[in-house]
Amino acid sequence: MSSAWQLAERAPLRARNTFGVPAHAGMLVAVRDPASLPALFENAMLRDGPVLVLGGGSNLLFAADPEGVVVTLERQDIRITRDDGDSCTVRADAGVQWHAFVMWTLGHGLAGLENLSLIPGTVGAAPIQNIGAYGVEVGERIDRVEAFDRTTGAIRTLTSGECAFGYRDSRFKQEPDRWIVTAVEFRLSRTPQLRLGYAGIVDELARAGIDSPSPSQVAEAVCRVRQGKLPDPAVLGNAGSFFKNPIVAAELAESLGSQHPGLPVFPGPDAASRKLSAAWLIDACGWKGFRDGDAGVSARHALVLVNHGQASGSQLLALARRIAASVHERFGVALEPEPRIIGERW
Repeated sequence: MSSAWQLAERAPLRARNTFGVPAHAGMLVAVRDPASLPALFENAMLRDGPVLVLGGGSNLLFAADPEGVVVTLERQDIRITRDDGDSCTVRADAGVQWHAFVMWTLGHGLAGLENLSLIPGTVGAAPIQNIGAYGVEVGERIDRVEAFDRTTGAIRTLTSGECAFGYRDSRFKQEPDRWIVTAVEFRLSRTPQLRLGYAGIVDELARAGIDSPSPSQVAEAVCRVRQGKLPDPAVLGNAGSFFKNPIVAAELAESLGSQHPGLPVFPGPDAASRKLSAAWLIDACGWKGFRDGDAGVSARHALVLVNHGQASGSQLLALARRIAASVHERFGVALEPEPRIIGERW
């Protein structure tokens, strides 16, 4: 026991994951002071064994109990570290709840994160997944990430360029056993440059009679759109979108588009690729609203797997595999999960 961290054996994790599936940590370490991580990881069990860093539990599926030690970061400070008048750098600890942080920035007149409102999880998880929504990825707004490097036993500061951000990807996701994100610094502005390219946001603002929205009004519109599409994890267990939108060759996208005129096709990361709507592909295979016991697919959104109460993680994973297999059989497109799967391989 230490004032910097607290230990618990055989700790239940059902309330710590938004799917609400049962799981237990052999050892749970709640870290109150991230500066204590170098000393904490001198313990052989943490230094040499598997470690799972658990934030809000909104981007993972426990298909089995995690091996080794589970670490949570408890500190929740937010502060402006640099203010140049028009632009600011804001530092938030990894334990801060993401949506609360977005609301804090808007409350301080800072724009840039409004499109990412109501995404579940913590600040520390945001750069790992490079969370994105409605035309904005968080990597665009990140200046630096502070992280504990298990290979050196030291806390490092990485620039945005060193984070290797990609579509729902980052250096931290590629090297999950190396990094523990402890804080993130964001570049935000008092001069909004709003992104309103998604029809859902534009339509929601129009319904509210808003022609020239403020960042806060955009955030409110995003929240209404998300609430209309996605079930509340507090009511119906889920992790938001379970599958990534697949990136395919432009030729395949063109062929599928000609065969299925309703298929949404978006620009890919380069001229030779396109991004397809995973939700459309899944819906076309008849999975929307499907239920097998307590494992199911949301009736609101085909991308969202749901736990109707007592589903296990392995049952939800089995359903996800069935969905992916049917999409591949019909369209020749491979789906990949967004959440990290604990205890099984995809």
